[in-house]
Amino acid sequence: MSESRPIVLVTGSNGFVGRNLVPVLARGGWVVRRALRSPSGSDGEILIDSIGPTTDWRAALDGVKAVVHLEEQAVELYRSANTEGTLQLARCAVMAGVQQLVFVSTVLVHGRSNDGRAPFCESDILTPRGVYGVSKAAAEAGLEALAQDSDIRVTVIRSPLVYGAGAKGNFKLLVNAVKSGIPLPFAAIRNQRAFLSVENLSSFILHRLSYTGSKFDVFLVADSEQVSTPEFIERLARAVGVKSRLFPIPTSILKLLLKVSGRQEAVDSLIGSLELTVSKAAATGWRPAITMDEGLRRATSGEIIES
Repeated sequence: MSESRPIVLVTGSNGFVGRNLVPVLARGGWVVRRALRSPSGSDGEILIDSIGPTTDWRAALDGVKAVVHLEEQAVELYRSANTEGTLQLARCAVMAGVQQLVFVSTVLVHGRSNDGRAPFCESDILTPRGVYGVSKAAAEAGLEALAQDSDIRVTVIRSPLVYGAGAKGNFKLLVNAVKSGIPLPFAAIRNQRAFLSVENLSSFILHRLSYTGSKFDVFLVADSEQVSTPEFIERLARAVGVKSRLFPIPTSILKLLLKVSGRQEAVDSLIGSLELTVSKAAATGWRPAITMDEGLRRATSGEIIES
């Protein structure tokens, strides 16, 4: 039975997004092959070396129709993995006859904030911030050149903060703070930010895998609602079942406190706006699978649900 179903190779399948994505792809009719650097004991896995400019992908790509590239590396390996490793995978995919590659990039290729500007859109001139954003932008440029000179179709997805069951980083810190009842000084913030539930990201990836159109496409993808930082925290508190404890501090003072504490990036991620134009994704016929409130409920209950 499985031989008649197309095979998709997923890198980073043991990460937060990958663990949520794999069951969605399987339910969508794909045989999922999981590229891992160490065995996990799960079905469909294949071991590879660390992702980089010389990784041998031949065995992993044998018989594969599509690739979803999620894998990322630590800061010191950004260029090696996020740029050179991505392009090595794409070149090997072309040689193996893979038809499609989906690359999950980041909205940071546009910058950390669109304060004073229109919402970001796919046609903007890129202004990446930081080594991470620069490495992703370089990978995008390399993939576009490769797609134009080969038969593979490439989809680039630029995502804002992705939240969901098993998310780490800033989202996990925020969940823990809300659950603990820690007072948060964000009530005076007036901004608008895009967020993306992992279920909605997964549903868009599945949607793109059925597409047979242009050779290279870029999409900004987000939940249907773009909300302020305090509203996001309020909704998160409701999902957890607690009362949010927000209090106001003038944003000028909050910015100063963040800078003094060495959290300059938090000035943009907490106080700045990050609005996205998502009409291009909608024009493909895709709609977010779930609402933000449902995404936060699933994220804080620990559920991984097939969308």
